[in-house]
Amino acid sequence: MCSGYSHKINKMKLFIVCCLVAGALAAPQNYYQGNYNQGQYQYQSKNIVPIVSETNEVNPDGSYRYSYVTGDGQQAQAQGYLKNAGNPQTEAQVSQGSYSYTALDGTPITVNWVADENGFRAEGAHLPTPPPIPEAIQKSLGLVSQNQRFPTHHQPQYNQYNQGRYY
Repeated sequence: MCSGYSHKINKMKLFIVCCLVAGALAAPQNYYQGNYNQGQYQYQSKNIVPIVSETNEVNPDGSYRYSYVTGDGQQAQAQGYLKNAGNPQTEAQVSQGSYSYTALDGTPITVNWVADENGFRAEGAHLPTPPPIPEAIQKSLGLVSQNQRFPTHHQPQYNQYNQGRYY
């Protein structure tokens, strides 16, 4: 009976420690800014950005939709669903959405994205794009593609180490 009692006490102590840690992590995060070499510190609180609007919808079929807008103009939205539900060969989670914010230099940033069976793809005016493919490489890719559509017949080759058998 004593070991059961001490087990309950240990669980209670663990619970109290977890609550203290959670409370510490949930406290507003502030930081000091200043010259650490000369011992001059200035306490500065981070700005609190309010959520102006928020929606969150999760449906029984697994589809979802959410969006939010913050007081400093940040916004995000996404929706998703299970494509071809019940068919293991073609079933895939499909999600798409966008987010936007203002960069430190004042540039508005918007990213539109899709994640599905083909992977994650993002588009935005600020994202780098690959350089154009040189014309010579484009032509050679066209020839390779054309040859793959019209394959030549396999020509058997003589193997001198296999007594004249053709492969």
